[in-house]
Amino acid sequence: MEKEALITGGTKGIGKAVAFCLGKAGFHLTLTYNDDIEAATRTKNELNDAGIEVEVISADITQKESIDTISNYLTNRNIHLDALILNAGLTCRDPFEQIKLEDWEKVFFANVHFPVFLIQRLVGQMKSGGSIVFTGSLMGIMPHSVSLAYGVTKSAVHALVKNLVKFLVPYNLRVNGVVPGFVDTEWQKTKPQEIRHNIENKVALGRFCDPKELAEVYKMLIENSYMNGELIVVDGGYSYK
Repeated sequence: MEKEALITGGTKGIGKAVAFCLGKAGFHLTLTYNDDIEAATRTKNELNDAGIEVEVISADITQKESIDTISNYLTNRNIHLDALILNAGLTCRDPFEQIKLEDWEKVFFANVHFPVFLIQRLVGQMKSGGSIVFTGSLMGIMPHSVSLAYGVTKSAVHALVKNLVKFLVPYNLRVNGVVPGFVDTEWQKTKPQEIRHNIENKVALGRFCDPKELAEVYKMLIENSYMNGELIVVDGGYSYK
């Protein structure tokens, strides 16, 4: 029987790397994206060229209607998931003194509320023994001044991983989280060299994480049937020196 995986935010960055990793492991993929249809089409073509079956659907994680969009898509195609990867996220980088309540609430909805109620909707569309994996963040453990809303919501994501374990027992589903440090995605590559060097100097391994390295951790959490309620930090030894 073919294995099925849904990855939110699966057409760029970490999500794209996870898509290639799972696709090569034999998963049929459904990837969501927000509004960058060019990137979504490009990723779909690249995966298809690699012999990986994939579909992409537009689903804005700041809109509750996207939960219906995703659920209806799976229902209409009779797709039952082996793996659900909750990777899409949102940040707000306004200074603390300038954060607006509506922007704060939008980040909380995208990063916390949306995945909770998506899981609520999809547990009946997942196979017994299936796996849910969240993308957390090192900012949820070691906060800094870039984004208060992002750091707090990622801390909440980490708490969700621990708390959902008990609630998913009746469905025989496991839930874990990957906590990346600095990953060499397209967005990180645009940072000025001086900033990149400052970050690299704080990492024991002296470099950013390759997205392919990170993707293997997601794959391990999905395939290892005894991993449950765990948060795996992948930061190369950040602040080690």
